[in-house]
Amino acid sequence: MKTPRPTTIVDAPRLSRKLGVDLVLASEIHQYTGSFKFRAAHNVASNVKQSHVITASSGNFGQAIAYACSLVKKRCTVVMPATAPKIKVDAVREYGAEVDLVDVTKKGRLERLAELAKEFPDAYVASPYDDAFVIEGNASLARELMALDLDLDFIIAPIGGGGLTSGLVKGVKQSGKKTQVLAAEPLLSNDAAESFRAGHIVTLPNESTTIADGARVLRIGDRNWEILSEGLAGVIEVTEEQIKEAVRLLFALANLKAEPTGALALGAVLAEPDRLKGKRVCCVISGGNADPAFYAKLVEGI
Repeated sequence: MKTPRPTTIVDAPRLSRKLGVDLVLASEIHQYTGSFKFRAAHNVASNVKQSHVITASSGNFGQAIAYACSLVKKRCTVVMPATAPKIKVDAVREYGAEVDLVDVTKKGRLERLAELAKEFPDAYVASPYDDAFVIEGNASLARELMALDLDLDFIIAPIGGGGLTSGLVKGVKQSGKKTQVLAAEPLLSNDAAESFRAGHIVTLPNESTTIADGARVLRIGDRNWEILSEGLAGVIEVTEEQIKEAVRLLFALANLKAEPTGALALGAVLAEPDRLKGKRVCCVISGGNADPAFYAKLVEGI
């Protein structure tokens, strides 16, 4: 059976010079299904006993769990918002999963997922982030980075529900290294930042319209909060324009095609350059599954 590919380490001298930060990029763009999510999905599909896995996803986890389930001959159903990029919806179907589209202005993805869980009581309900198998699968990325002895001060990664960042915190802790983990979050969908300011989980009233569609969640996961509230060094809020600029910089100066969510970590460097100036920083470029037409507009600055 296929296992997750090692991350691709990209030195970024032009980006480093431009931003005044000693940058290295951990690109998950060439991971199976185009994002880090395969790490988590592979761990879920390989370890749960159930023959049917159901989940809710804006796209990347849906693709990853669909493919992972196909590898172990398990049925998979993915709830997706009707506004999800067509490229992601098509990919989930092509990997063999059933797609259940929901109008999130009328019914939340999690509400629909709860309905499906009642319809299929024997299925395993997999959260894309609030799941022990997911967190452990994502921890593999931190263990890889720590084993490379890159002498990192910080690892910055996108945060939506917290599956990636909590996995990174867990993996770094397991290594015994002193590298700190920072989360990069869209300002328009800043439930994690609000949670850290409040000292408890804050839930947003509505799903946001941020272009970083992988971060359009209402709240951080309970298991994730338990890890992040103790181990995360902070949350950096990133504006929509900074996300767009990060996409353009990755294309122009690092030859990387990142989707908006995947560019959030670099957006965090743009948002707080003084905090990171002169530091050795690894930005996790979490995925590259961008809608082609929208991506072209981003790169062209339209």
